[in-house]
Amino acid sequence: MLHTFVALVQDKPGVLTRVASLFRRLNINIVSLTVGESERPDTSRMTIVCEAPDTAAHRIRASLYKLEITVNVDEVGRSEGVIRELCLIKVAAGPNEPNGLHSRSQIFELANVFRARVVDLATDSIMLEMTGSSSKIEGLIQVLRESNYTILEVSRTGRMAMRRGMHTGPVLKALGTPNGSSGKLAPPPNVSKDEIIPNEFPDVHEEEP
Repeated sequence: MLHTFVALVQDKPGVLTRVASLFRRLNINIVSLTVGESERPDTSRMTIVCEAPDTAAHRIRASLYKLEITVNVDEVGRSEGVIRELCLIKVAAGPNEPNGLHSRSQIFELANVFRARVVDLATDSIMLEMTGSSSKIEGLIQVLRESNYTILEVSRTGRMAMRRGMHTGPVLKALGTPNGSSGKLAPPPNVSKDEIIPNEFPDVHEEEP
């Protein structure tokens, strides 16, 4: 089954390499991974979707906490959070297509049904932008193919997730340090200091003599 983890990690070089290497060691495939700035300074929010047995969720979460770069990890389910994905789809719509120039109006109608937007219109193609669940995006792609449209390119961001309601603040407060501290949050009580995997990418000032 698919698991969606939202991790706050320190914004340092090599973070993606550390996380990818961790999942490789666990022999778990990453389906999608998105990362970007978060509301905390020097911290990035990473959404990781992986395919693993239901019993492996706790092991994955505990392994992520063992990385020194990890600030917080949360597993978000469909009923507990808002999960979205961004997709760009380029569809052939020139005069040489089966429906000719009429294919453009038909693609416009499909875009309205699926609440997609036309973001580029060329002489031989149309680019659609769509934000929604993975199943909704896959539905549009399937309808386009079944309608004999030629899909030239598809670019998808992968899932982005956020838990509903006032969740992040209380969790960070419970795990974190007082105001005015360095901002590095402590690991959960069930991870000992000996289990923490040191950061392999030290700060520049740490390498200076």
